[in-house]
Amino acid sequence: MDIEELKYPIGRYQAEEKIDKAAINNFIKEIELLPERLAEAVKGLTLQQLQTSYRPDGWTVQQVVHHIADSHLNAYVRFKLALTEVKPIIKPYDEKLWAELPDTKLVDINVSLVLIDSLHKRWTTLLKQLSKKDLNKEYLHPESGMKNVRETISHYAWHSNHHLAHITSLKKRMNW
Repeated sequence: MDIEELKYPIGRYQAEEKIDKAAINNFIKEIELLPERLAEAVKGLTLQQLQTSYRPDGWTVQQVVHHIADSHLNAYVRFKLALTEVKPIIKPYDEKLWAELPDTKLVDINVSLVLIDSLHKRWTTLLKQLSKKDLNKEYLHPESGMKNVRETISHYAWHSNHHLAHITSLKKRMNW
């Protein structure tokens, strides 16, 4: 297996050209299902397995779980800013440095699993209520430009499955 396949087990994210209501509903469902699917993916893993990197020079399973919590917490805030302000400028963060902080390396993954479950309940409740106008609201990411809510939902559905696949593909390769 080459490094590209290890990095992107479901492929790189590609924004869809036309995202209709049916697609949005499917993306929201993917986001909604992540907590359950993630909990199932890490169920029964040993401390040693949790400390295994999904690829050379990659994060450990533990870091991936904590990263999902960090990333999706930031995403939730970005959605709320976009929905309540006019084209707000969001604050990016260095996910690689966040993954090296003590809370990511020392805290039991169950803390983040509970956080992800609670966060996704609130987040998907919000997403399911968005109007057509809300879906077109935008925010400015200083590093990657203007983003709209509609496309960002698609991105986080992919992000959910992307990191879940890091764990499930590692388990398959390692016969866990």
